[in-house]
Amino acid sequence: MPSSQLNIAQEIEALRAEIAKHDRLYYELDKPLITDAAYDALKKHLEELEKVHPEFASASSPSAKVGGKPSSKFGKVQHSTPMLSLANAFSSQDVEDFLERVQKFLNLPISAIELIAEPKIDGLSFSAIFEDGKLKVAATRGDGEFGEDITANALTIKTLPKEVSYLKRFEVRGEIYIDKADFLALNESRKALQEEQFANPRNAAAGSLRQLDPKITASRPLKYFVWGGNIEGASSQWELLSKLKSLGFTVNEKIRLAQNSEDLDKYYSQLFQERGDLEYDIDGIVYKVNNFALQQRLGALSRSPRWAIAHKFPAASSFTRVLNITVQVGRTGALTPVAELEPVGIGGVIVQRATLHNEEDIERKDVRVGDLVEVERAGDVIPRVVRVEFSKRPENTIQFIMPNNCPICGSPAPKEEGNVIRRCSGGIRCEAQIIECLKHFVSRNALNIDGLGEKQIEEFYRQGLIKAPDDIFKLGQFANSIQTWEGWGMQSVQNLLRAIEQAKIVDLDKFVYALGIRFVGEATAKILAKHFLNVEALITGCSDAAHLSSLDGIGEKIAAHIVEFFSNPQNIELFKRLASHLNIKNFEAQNIDSEISGKTLVFTGSLSTMSRQEAKSIAERLGATVSSSVSAKTDFLICGEDAGSKLKQARNLGVRVLTEEEWQKLANI
Repeated sequence: MPSSQLNIAQEIEALRAEIAKHDRLYYELDKPLITDAAYDALKKHLEELEKVHPEFASASSPSAKVGGKPSSKFGKVQHSTPMLSLANAFSSQDVEDFLERVQKFLNLPISAIELIAEPKIDGLSFSAIFEDGKLKVAATRGDGEFGEDITANALTIKTLPKEVSYLKRFEVRGEIYIDKADFLALNESRKALQEEQFANPRNAAAGSLRQLDPKITASRPLKYFVWGGNIEGASSQWELLSKLKSLGFTVNEKIRLAQNSEDLDKYYSQLFQERGDLEYDIDGIVYKVNNFALQQRLGALSRSPRWAIAHKFPAASSFTRVLNITVQVGRTGALTPVAELEPVGIGGVIVQRATLHNEEDIERKDVRVGDLVEVERAGDVIPRVVRVEFSKRPENTIQFIMPNNCPICGSPAPKEEGNVIRRCSGGIRCEAQIIECLKHFVSRNALNIDGLGEKQIEEFYRQGLIKAPDDIFKLGQFANSIQTWEGWGMQSVQNLLRAIEQAKIVDLDKFVYALGIRFVGEATAKILAKHFLNVEALITGCSDAAHLSSLDGIGEKIAAHIVEFFSNPQNIELFKRLASHLNIKNFEAQNIDSEISGKTLVFTGSLSTMSRQEAKSIAERLGATVSSSVSAKTDFLICGEDAGSKLKQARNLGVRVLTEEEWQKLANI
């Protein structure tokens, strides 16, 4: 790989790791280190890099991820349809780009696409199902597919209807929040009782709603707005909200219809000016295609609908001093400089650390120990240093130089000319990399071993009990010793061993993700599992880079890293050792009643009745795999006008060729 490409790949990987860490702090622990502005800035930077360099795109990226894992404290509820996150816009141009994508996908003039604009409440998303006029089940968003069962707590929210006059089954979705005045009063009361105060209203709402004791939730001033759901007879977002309002649900009065980008800009400017006077916190505005039929046509990507976008307000920032600059070593050896800061409050959160991203970033900004710096916070991720206030720079400051060697193991950390990130060459000899790999292996989206978190992994590594992932499954032989350690006991050790035993049964995609292959996240792991179905076929198939890169969602660079991993004898040996401990379940494709379910499709040429993008989206919803190139494993080639070399290739391979009309009949559309 050319040095410039390697540089970009390393930067993308470092950003993904940082964002994933803060997603967990925000969604699962309700303890963010930073504000929405810093998080959004990191995510925007990642998305820009992925857009410019699609060869490194990965469906497992945080840009393709929704929320966090449901808490083990509550029962799990599967959502009827996924509760997706929203893509972000940070400028009017981003909004224009969104409208252009919608228009192009639907092949309609923008004047034919009505929009609706809604304040984006900074709270906790929820879903509630009503049957026979009564509230039956309420859940948090969770990871988008499964949420936490918060029915008992939702019943304590005074303004949320428990019974309605509409007797058919329907769903409402919305945002639970605590308004500004109630938040201040709540913190004052906690201060008087010498209890820890909440960092901001969003954390207060999340912490209140996720109480095991509903009496505690009932004592908190929770409120809500509905922003979605489904109810018979509603053909648009506006009609849905009107019907829900008539049933007694609280609908935000600031919601407006719009016809074009000028209407949206005007609404954004107005609400941005008013937000300080609102009773509740908002961090932007959500724009949606109003018509439900058009929403259904547009469908969704892995983490966000194509028919909606969140236009975020500018990040909050403040000035503080740099106390030190440290260097972190990530799972793949990437060295990342971090500014250790004099604590400062930004947007209701105390910030003590800020990322400097990479060597070029720190050189460009010339950040030094002792500098007064502006720190921007955009969400749940480590904030970033925006700039140095050079007029306030102390005398005799020293320019920071990134080390040429790993600060953990001392191995060379080379950076070829033009590269952004230095990488420790120590590999498995580097303690930092080993520990991060072990943490990744047991993380929630991998083997998800409850009770084996970051601190426990570090402790077991220091004690010499875990040096490689398969050592985790041998911990039982040390049970008597571990239970004598500080903070451990017989019960906690038994709980851990039980969790390890449960983790031995693992889905194929979770196992692939747990291996920590570079650029292979959750979605890419699922693509591989869905395509190969079992571990034997996976090992064989992952030696063919050309075949891997033909799969939709896996580019050439990602395919190269997968092949590199499976061609390494050490990795194969680890793979075999793990397989001796684990029951790796074959991937079970979703049972969709469709003639193209489980088939591999390729589209070529221009379709006349819909865009290629819409056709691909329909095929994937029906359970098919869409590939970018024709091979012997292709089941159907769908030809539009001006079909090119793919048609000739398909005929040579004996692949069945369909016209656009035949494709529509086959897909029943």
